[in-house]
Amino acid sequence: MLKKYLIIFFISMVPIIELRGAIPFAVGFNLPTIPSFIVCVIGNMLPVPVIFWFARKVLLWGKDKKYIGKFFTFCLEKGEKGGKKLKEKAGVGIYLALLLFVGIPLPGTGAWTGTLAASFLDLDWKKSAVSVMLGVMLAGVIMCLASLGLFGAIGAILK
Repeated sequence: MLKKYLIIFFISMVPIIELRGAIPFAVGFNLPTIPSFIVCVIGNMLPVPVIFWFARKVLLWGKDKKYIGKFFTFCLEKGEKGGKKLKEKAGVGIYLALLLFVGIPLPGTGAWTGTLAASFLDLDWKKSAVSVMLGVMLAGVIMCLASLGLFGAIGAILK
């Protein structure tokens, strides 16, 4: 069982996949929902401080390197684009917008991208971390409900 928890923990740390991919694995492994949710949230949040404080610096350093330049440039552009769009739409409610951006369980809207956007926008570290964590938890709840079939059951009832 420990092996399965380690698998979902590490899956939740992977960019793009994150907790959105780890929770369906946990359900597939028949792991208990609440402990799995906690393990996935911790795994998804673990890289956040590193991303906030160092990722932008590393991406800027590597954007003109031969083998990694294209990928690093893609990451920079994605983070800047997401950050600008978020700031324009949110205005004063930037931290609520960050929470919702991270909380929508779609590829590219997770903790990695949200934290990178917060870093690019020079947002407050503590407020950003709380917003990202709440967003990760929201995405986790949505993914748990979807993985457990609740949305399908509701759809079948409404037909």
